Amino acid sequence: MFLLQANTTALFSVGELQLLAPELILTVCACAVLVMEVVLPYKRGKLTGYFSLIAVALAGASLFAQWYANSYLLPLTGFYGMVRIDGFAIIFKAIFLIAAALSIAVSLRYLDIEGEQRGEFYALVLFATVGMMMLACGYDLIALYISLELMALTFYVLVAFTKRERRSNEAGMKYFLLGAFSSGILLYGMSLLFGVAGSTNLGDIAHKINEVLNAPPMLEGAPTPLRPMLLLGMIALAAGLFFKIAAVPFHMWAPDAYEGAPTPVTAFLSTGSKAASFALYMRIFIEALGGMRADWAPQLGLVAAITILVGNWAAVTQTNAKRLLAYSSISNAGYLLLGLVAGNTYGYVGIILYLLVYTLMNVGAFGVIIALHRRGIVGDRVDDMTGLAQKAPGMAAMMAIFMLSLGGLPLTGGFIGKYFLFGGLLQRGATEQKNWYYWLAVWAILNTVVSFYYYLRFVYAMYFREQPADNRPLALSPALNTALVVACIGVVFIGIYPQPFIHAAQALIGALAASGVVALR
Repeated sequence: MFLLQANTTALFSVGELQLLAPELILTVCACAVLVMEVVLPYKRGKLTGYFSLIAVALAGASLFAQWYANSYLLPLTGFYGMVRIDGFAIIFKAIFLIAAALSIAVSLRYLDIEGEQRGEFYALVLFATVGMMMLACGYDLIALYISLELMALTFYVLVAFTKRERRSNEAGMKYFLLGAFSSGILLYGMSLLFGVAGSTNLGDIAHKINEVLNAPPMLEGAPTPLRPMLLLGMIALAAGLFFKIAAVPFHMWAPDAYEGAPTPVTAFLSTGSKAASFALYMRIFIEALGGMRADWAPQLGLVAAITILVGNWAAVTQTNAKRLLAYSSISNAGYLLLGLVAGNTYGYVGIILYLLVYTLMNVGAFGVIIALHRRGIVGDRVDDMTGLAQKAPGMAAMMAIFMLSLGGLPLTGGFIGKYFLFGGLLQRGATEQKNWYYWLAVWAILNTVVSFYYYLRFVYAMYFREQPADNRPLALSPALNTALVVACIGVVFIGIYPQPFIHAAQALIGALAASGVVALR
C-alpha cells in the first residue's frame, strides 16, 4: 500500500505533459527521423528533411493551440514548478520554430551539393530546437542547465558535421572546448545561487535575494554575509552567458565556428542559439536576479559597449562573408544587451522584435550565400557577390534588403528593433537621471553608422561591379527559394507595419508583470 501511494505521487499528470506538447512532438519526430534514415533507401535522405519541416509545423500548430486555449490562464506551471508556460515562453518558442524551419529549408540544397544528405542532420536540428524551447519555459536552474547542454551538445556535432572538411572539424573542436569551459563557469554561478537560496527554483531565488538585500547590516563577529556570494554568482553567470551570446571578451570562438561550420548550421547557430541564450539571460537576470539590477546593469552596459565596438570594427576588415557576418553577430549581441540594461518595456520589446527580425534577416543572408554555393565554388566571400544584380536581380534585391536591415535602415525590421533598444536606454536614463545611459545610447548609434560601411560592401559588389564572378545561373531548390522569400517579406513587413508584433511583445511583458516579475514603465 505504501509503495503504491509513493508511486502514485511520483507520477506526472497528463495535464502537465500537455504543457510540453510542442517539445514532445519534436522529440518523437526527431527519433522518427533517425529511424527513417535507416529504413529509407540510399540517397533518399532529403525526405527526412521535408518530414522535419512537417514536424516543426506540427509543433507550431501545437504551440498556437496551447496559447489559444490558455491565453487567459497564463502563466501555467508544472513538474513541481520546473516548467512555466507564459507569454515569454510562447513568443520565444515561436522564434525558435521559425529559425529551425528556415534553417532546415536552406539546408536541403546545401547538403545535396556537399554529399552530406543524411537524416541525423535534421534530427540534430530538431533536438537542438527542443533544448531551446525548454530554455524558454524552464523555471528551475537544473531544468535550464540540462536544456542548455542539450542545445549545446547538438551544436557541437552540427558545427563539425562535414567530417571531410578540415575547417569544420577545427571549428567544432574549438567550439566544444570553449563551450565546455563556459558551461563550467555557468554551473559554478548556479551553484552559488543555490547555496545562497537553498533552492533551484527561480521564484524562490528571487525571494531569498530580496531578503538578503533588505536585511539589516551584519554586526562585527557575525557570520559571513551572503551578498558577496551573490555578487560572485552573478558575475559567474554573466560570464558563462557571455560566451553563449558571443559577447566580448568571450567572443573569439564565433568567427572560427561561423566560418568553418556548414553554412546552414552557421545560420541556425547565429539565430536560434543566440535567441535561446538571451531567453536564458532574461529568465535568470530579470526573474531571479531582478533585485540586483543596480549591480548587474552597469556591468552589462560596459560589456555591451565594448562588444558593439569590437564587433563592428573587426567586421570592417573581413573579406570572408561568413566571418564578416560572425563579427556582425557579435556586435548585434551588444545591441541586444542594451535591452537588458534598459530594463523597461521599451527594452524588452526591443529584444523580442530584434531577435525575430534578426532571425529572418540573418538566415536570409546565409541563404543567399548558400545559393551561390556549388561544386568548385564556395560562394562565401564578399567578392563572390560581384555582379549578382545582373545574374539574379531578385536574389540581389533580397540580399540588399537583408544587409540594409542589419544596418538598421528605416522601413526595415532592423530599424524597428534598434529603435526600441535605443529608446529603452533613453527612457531609463530619464527615469534614473543617470547620464551614462545617454552616453551608451549615443555610442550604440555611432557604431550603427559604422556598420553600414561593411553591410554596403555587399550592395556595392552586387550592383556596381560589372563582371560576375561566375556566369553560370543559380540553381535554387524550392525550399531555399521559399525560405528566402518568406524571410524577405517578414523583414519588410515588420519594418512597414510593426504594430501587431509590438502588441504581441507588449503582451509578453504584461504577462511577466502580472506574475509580479517585471514592473511596467
